[in-house]
Amino acid sequence: MELELKNRLFPFHQEKGSEIFKDGGRLIVIGDVHGCIRELEKLLKKAKAKKKDRVLFLGDLINRGPNSKEVIQLARDIKATSLLGNHELRLLQFYHNLDSSELRPYDRSTLASLDAKDRKYMASMVLWLEIPPRELVFVHGGFLPHIPWRTQSASIVTQIQEVDQNGLPRRRNEVSSGKPWADLWKQKPFVVYGHTPRARIYKKHYSLGIDTGCVWGGKLTALILPENKIVQ
Repeated sequence: MELELKNRLFPFHQEKGSEIFKDGGRLIVIGDVHGCIRELEKLLKKAKAKKKDRVLFLGDLINRGPNSKEVIQLARDIKATSLLGNHELRLLQFYHNLDSSELRPYDRSTLASLDAKDRKYMASMVLWLEIPPRELVFVHGGFLPHIPWRTQSASIVTQIQEVDQNGLPRRRNEVSSGKPWADLWKQKPFVVYGHTPRARIYKKHYSLGIDTGCVWGGKLTALILPENKIVQ
């Protein structure tokens, strides 16, 4: 069931997980943790994670919350796969070009706490994970509906929340008249994503958003496959 993850920084890469359920294990897909280690530990306990289960983080393991390093360390310890979130992307871009102009105060705090093993784990994160037989894709932010999804860049798939009137990817705070990308996604594959915090999971016909705003006082959510069970 091992996924072969290439440890490289640029360009970011993608993976296929067609073998993921073959040994009878489950896939535990976890939304944005943002340094909330206690909630993550409680969620894994509630999900009754076992050795043969695979844990997949949808990105944004770090920043805003109190324990970014501890979350990364736990992810490493359980050999979890993680997708690239916009918060990890910003730190990896800094490691790559040492340009600190885009860093935020909490980025600097997180950077100071991480060691070489943590940075190596972040560099192994993938843009998306596809399970072809199930026509299922996991990504941090989402996709533009009118462009082939496999061709979309890290800046789009880690940051998109809405689509503006010109068809461009935007964050919610950038536009007043945009539409959630998931509302416009009316095609296969089915997409499971995080990044856009909401009070409840956001279920559409071809997508499921499971960032329920843990770091903002909401819940930390996991989707467990293949039984399609939600645990919070």
